[in-house]
Parts: sequence; C-alpha cells; structure tokens
Amino acid sequence: MKIQGKKFLLIGGAGLIGSHTVEALLKEDVKEIIVFDNFVRGRAQNLSKALQDKRCKIYELGGDILQTDLLEESMNDIDGVFHFAALWLLQCHQFPRSAFEVNVKGTFNVIEACIKKNIQRLVYSSSASVYGDATTEPMKEEHPFNNKNFYGATKICGEAMLRAYHHRYGLDYVGLRYMNVYGPRQDYEGAYIAVIMKMLDAIDNGGSPTIFGDGSEAFDFVSVLDCAQANICAMKSSATDSFYNVGTGIRTSLKELADLIIDLTDCKKPIIYKERSQATLVRNRIGCPQKAFEEIGYKSKKELRSGISELINWRNKHKEEVALRRNKTIK
Repeated sequence: MKIQGKKFLLIGGAGLIGSHTVEALLKEDVKEIIVFDNFVRGRAQNLSKALQDKRCKIYELGGDILQTDLLEESMNDIDGVFHFAALWLLQCHQFPRSAFEVNVKGTFNVIEACIKKNIQRLVYSSSASVYGDATTEPMKEEHPFNNKNFYGATKICGEAMLRAYHHRYGLDYVGLRYMNVYGPRQDYEGAYIAVIMKMLDAIDNGGSPTIFGDGSEAFDFVSVLDCAQANICAMKSSATDSFYNVGTGIRTSLKELADLIIDLTDCKKPIIYKERSQATLVRNRIGCPQKAFEEIGYKSKKELRSGISELINWRNKHKEEVALRRNKTIK
C-alpha cells in the first residue's frame, strides 16, 4: 500500500510501540494521523513530540475499542489502521474475563469496523507469546502454538479472526509477532522486558541486578524503534493474510543482558541469583527474522548495546516519569 497522502488511525497509539510508530509515520509523507486511545496503558506524554506536528491529533470523542459506535466513527475517511490496543500479559493472567473483552471482543470490534468502513489495510499487533517455549531455534512463523497463558490465547484468537475475515470479506491485513520489546518510554508492565527496568532500579539503589534462575534463559530483545519501522514496512507492503516475527534473530541470555547493563552503568557489584518462580513464563524464545525481511522488507537495525544505552539515557532524563510508572505498577 502506498502511504503518501493517506490518513491513518492508530488504535492504542499512545503506548510504547504505538507512540514510536506515530513518530515514524510522521517522517513519511502522510496526510493525517489520528490516535485512538483510552490512556489506560498509553500516556499523553508519549505523544508530546508528535502532537507538535499539525498532521497528528488525538481522537477527541474517546478511545475505547469496546465502544463500537465511536470506534466506527473514528474510521471515517481513514485509509489504514494500526491496532496496538491490548491488556498486557499479567493483566490477562489475573483478569481473564477483562482480557477476553479487550483483546478478543475488542479486536473483533476493530476487524468489523474495518470491514464496515472499507479500510484499505490493517496492521495487527500480535505477539511471540503465541509460540510459548521454543522447540526449535530460531523460531520460524510455522512454529507450533505452544502458548500456555491467556494473553497468548487472546493473540491466537485475534490472528484466527483476521484470517477468517480475510477469506470471507477480503480484509487486507498483516500481523506482527513482536519478540521482547524494549526502549524509551518503557514501563514496568511487560512481564519479560520489565526485567531491564528492575535491574536498573537495583543499580540506582546501590545494589546489583537480580536474576531468577541460573541466567541461561534466553530471549530475542528488539528495540521499540525497530518495531515502529516494522509497522511502517507492514503497512507499505503488498503482503496479506500473513504473520511475521519482529525481532533480531539474536539470542541473548539473561546473564548476558545483566552483564551488559552492569558494564553500561559501571556497576561494581556482581549479579545476584535467586530461585526461579514457577510462573507460566517462557524460558527460551528467539525469532527467525527471515520471512519478515523477504516479504515485508523489515530488518532490525538497533544493536542491543546501543539500544540499552539509549534506554538508560532516556531513563536518566525522565526520572519523575519513570517513578510514576514504577509506583503505578506496584499499586
């Protein structure tokens, strides 16, 4: 899809990935960007830079995907839609009915509205959680769905609904399965990436990073800036009815991550190891980036050391905001 001169709606556009995608879109020759967000997870300050551009605005009537009349109204004259809105993993674990309402029913509302309003293209934010623990490495998109948590179940459902509506109504869409996303504006609500913020908290308080387990658990850490570009690539591409890993393909153990953070912060204390909890979180997940590169032209650019350094710099410049995010999560 050619995006020049087009109007886009970003549902959940004030969140971590959404707000960075807004900024990436503003670097393109687009006509208008409308952010549809209820500001439960997203934050207005995430859009402070973007809103200085007259092409970007917040949808003033609301931002709840469960309010179908407002959702449909927000799509008037829209060409393309990005759907980021969802409850996060641990919320889904604690409140599965709410997760069903938002992640499943809400996504159905988005899909249905796109059909009613003749939206040209939809980019859906799925998750690598659909895979569960890896049985092969790196995981290709054909990897079986070994998910064991409700968050992953809602994302699998979203993918299945999209495929059904594509085959019945011709909905033009692609889905993105993000690996472990990190970067500026990061909060404490990501079950996997919150470990980075907690390690930095410990160092700030004179301690050292804590790892639950032996540190061998490994993940694919991808910069939010790369995720934003993946969304642009997905909207521009001609691919349809398909899902793509958004990651680096690089394996990083928790020990390697902690060692990197210790080096970047000049921490003088060793890693603390504690017994791993029995939470239903995966222990090994690295995505193969080949299909995304070949079919939508996405390739990660941000190296982990550089990306973590940028996160640390952002964190140091936004200490009050980081404290608010931390306190909100603790409560």
